[in-house]
Amino acid sequence: MADHDDDAVEGTPGYVAPAKVGLEEMKNKDADDEALNRWKAKLLEGASAGGGEPKVVPVAMEFISPAEDGSVKTLKMDITGDLTQLKATPWTIKQGCEFKIKIDFKIEGDVISGLKYCQATYRKGIRLAKEQHMMGSYGPKTDVQTFTTILDEMPSGMLARGHYTVKSKFVDDDAKEHLKWEWAMDLKKEWD
Repeated sequence: MADHDDDAVEGTPGYVAPAKVGLEEMKNKDADDEALNRWKAKLLEGASAGGGEPKVVPVAMEFISPAEDGSVKTLKMDITGDLTQLKATPWTIKQGCEFKIKIDFKIEGDVISGLKYCQATYRKGIRLAKEQHMMGSYGPKTDVQTFTTILDEMPSGMLARGHYTVKSKFVDDDAKEHLKWEWAMDLKKEWD
């Protein structure tokens, strides 16, 4: 399926991304600003020496659906390997369920500012929904970092049930795409 112009990431009107600086320069900049130093310490906590182009390294994506009885249905997707195969094995999802998407990833190279998780959902080639989730800024670390979307709800009803394709990507505030993949889901009456 070809990319559409309407899948472009929407920016914030009037916002201009800050100039890129290296880890060492960031650590030493504005040393007398207490609040800024606390923020930098949190951003760079556990950061390696850095250097090079910032890079998002995917680990896993989970679909988490809490049930009314307190149980939780979790579907997990490994996004470390061949991402082209993910469309071939769709997730089966119950119509009308509430859900969150949790993404585990690593950052290598240098700081990524304004990282967003974006997805567009298609059915029979027609885009039905487009979402952007601001993840924040992240420093390079060897540890896995996690982002979870807010609670959302799947559509329900006979017309909603069927096969969907989802295009997902990570984009920073310079509009640089760090990772892009497609996956699929089958919306059904019940979980399989």
